[in-house]
Amino acid sequence: MNDTLENRSDRSNFWQRLEKPIFVLAPMDDVTDTVLRQVIARCGKPAVFFTEFTNVEGMFSKGERAVMSRLQYTEIERPLVAQIWGSKPENFYRAAKKLIEMGFDGIDLNMGCPASGVLQKGVCSGLINNRPLAKEIIIATKEGAAGIIPVSVKTRLGFRAIDFDWIRFVLEQDPAVLTVHARTVSEMSKVPAHWDKLKTVVDIRNEMQSNALIIGNGDIKSLGEARQKVAEAGADGAMIGRGIFENPYLFSETITLSDKTPEEKMQLLLEHMQMWTETWGETKHFPILRKFFKVYASGFPGAQDLRMQLMETQNPEETKQVVTAFVHDYAERSLSIH
Repeated sequence: MNDTLENRSDRSNFWQRLEKPIFVLAPMDDVTDTVLRQVIARCGKPAVFFTEFTNVEGMFSKGERAVMSRLQYTEIERPLVAQIWGSKPENFYRAAKKLIEMGFDGIDLNMGCPASGVLQKGVCSGLINNRPLAKEIIIATKEGAAGIIPVSVKTRLGFRAIDFDWIRFVLEQDPAVLTVHARTVSEMSKVPAHWDKLKTVVDIRNEMQSNALIIGNGDIKSLGEARQKVAEAGADGAMIGRGIFENPYLFSETITLSDKTPEEKMQLLLEHMQMWTETWGETKHFPILRKFFKVYASGFPGAQDLRMQLMETQNPEETKQVVTAFVHDYAERSLSIH
């Protein structure tokens, strides 16, 4: 899609203008912030980005500033969907209004996160067991969005068991997109994703003559694998998450991380860290950044030792010193070999 200002003047359903299959980056807490999205956009851009999941109650609380940092973005990240969660329909309505003002291209409702903290509150995937509230939330969000931007839902195949009645129920609410993580809530990520069940989800959508796009999620490590699974299920696209930890170029048609030299990988790490420091400064704790070190420090001799050194660093300056020393030593070793 040619994402110009003219196109964005009509945000009512950008999803329908995307070329299929649609490959999107999954929202991941403390991972897919604006910095990582910018890094991925430069390496190989997905069709759609999602924010980290953002609590609608928090958007209107005293801690608003910290919550709203999750919704920070730059233009390179478009089209960008804000994923939200919570328990009060009236706050979803208010959030939808606010997200339109902030310029988001769409809103996604998290009804799939299986974390115990949210389950105890009866929200996210807990809504599978509270369909009246789930319906109220979808209706309130759509009313708030007022047809200006599309509202989508991300969920799972069921709670304790696969439950296609839940899928039908969500589709009855007419979301623009239904993303289905191909496991139940109880399964977490402990078993292989049931991609064979996605075909049934697609069949249900077709039987209902719904216009909702169906996007599958779970266990995808490459675009090739995504294409195969999407084709087998007859789905409209795939959402890819943890695969980017192995390859930030995952969405690129032409480049893979293995094509990059150790020096190039270290340069990308430094650029990521620089953007992170400039964006967050002291507002985010440095250990959050460490989870990305394994993305870059892999696939070359000495990578494991380098990772261990990087994980012991306490601030960006120490990290830069470790990287600089490694690149210098690596260059000298390469020269001695030749």
